[in-house]
Amino acid sequence: MTETFLPVDAMQMPRFAGIATFMRLRHVDPADPLIDEVDIGLLGIPWDGGTTNRPGARHGPRQVRDASTMTRRIHPISRVAPFSARNVADLGDVPVNPADIADTLELIFHFLEDLRARSVRPLSVGGDT
Repeated sequence: MTETFLPVDAMQMPRFAGIATFMRLRHVDPADPLIDEVDIGLLGIPWDGGTTNRPGARHGPRQVRDASTMTRRIHPISRVAPFSARNVADLGDVPVNPADIADTLELIFHFLEDLRARSVRPLSVGGDT
């Protein structure tokens, strides 16, 4: 674990400010060489093309990023510091094609395959796939 991957300190940037990332973690573009240091990659899947009469899952990643700003570096009860155990980063959203379910599934598959090839464990939010 390196300091590079710890969540932003609320004393340096208030929780209501800055660019929202999952749990205020560093954003790492999968094309960035820094991806090789990431153990767990949080990613959004802004997709709800497979649902009928229930749109909205596409907004999940953005809403979870916003809601997760209250996450602390150390759990107040258990005193566990998960971000000290692994390098975790927000990898952004998987590209999707809102007009083509098959293409979107292919895009998601290849995005995850690329992460797997780099030994990054993905954890996704949102989507109905």
